[in-house]
Amino acid sequence: MIVGKWLNKQSSVSIETSSIEHKTETSSIEHDTSSIEELVKQAKVNIEMRNELISQYTPFMIKVTSKVCKQYIDRSRDEFSIAMEAFNEAIETYDADQGSHFLSFAEMVIRRRVIDYIRKETRQTRDIFLEQESKDDEEQVESLAQINASISQYHKELERERRREEIQEYQLLLKKFDITFSELVECCPKHIDARENAKQIAKTLASKPELANYLMEKKQLPLKQLLKFVQCSRKTVERNRKYIIAMALIYIGQFESLRVYIEPEQIQHRKEG
Repeated sequence: MIVGKWLNKQSSVSIETSSIEHKTETSSIEHDTSSIEELVKQAKVNIEMRNELISQYTPFMIKVTSKVCKQYIDRSRDEFSIAMEAFNEAIETYDADQGSHFLSFAEMVIRRRVIDYIRKETRQTRDIFLEQESKDDEEQVESLAQINASISQYHKELERERRREEIQEYQLLLKKFDITFSELVECCPKHIDARENAKQIAKTLASKPELANYLMEKKQLPLKQLLKFVQCSRKTVERNRKYIIAMALIYIGQFESLRVYIEPEQIQHRKEG
């Protein structure tokens, strides 16, 4: 029950994480959140509107970036430039039909891009140190070990942060389909074969654009069309409907950290067979 164990472990994390992140320092720029999605839609084709939106949400970008870096980041920092590029990317790639609010989506993109930048910078710092290292200098060797340990620990913290964000985003997306984490644990197939079969159905759904689009737009399984691509009964699909939808959303969305929790079971199943 890999998925069940993960949900039991992680659901508490997502519940404990407060939604005040968008409320503390952005009240002045979020005076009309109900229309932000419409503004983004206009900004996709209107460069002046896009520039205005980027300018208006600068405090939001600073806040998100500062939280990732665990220190205040002003406009002169490279990290802020990365955040601006990420916000612009969010405007270009946002799709309201995916089920998330724009600011949640933009925050996720900013965090990922800033984290990627930090990883790149830490790798470069380590490489420079290696080039300067003297083989006869034990102190430098010890310092290198400390640097590597610090970098490794920092990357682990970034991964935990990224996973926590994805869980929050995934929880919000599931809500659009009237699925909760507790329901997902309950409806998770008990046997490995059944879970594996349901995941394969979800993969098939996610791999077919017409089926994936139907799911995201209608918020329900394209049952009739889906049955043309899978070798199982209608009853089986209907019985595992919520689980199939939940797995398909992971495959369709950019939930790279969460995929780790559902892929290994397939490898284990093959070994057992």
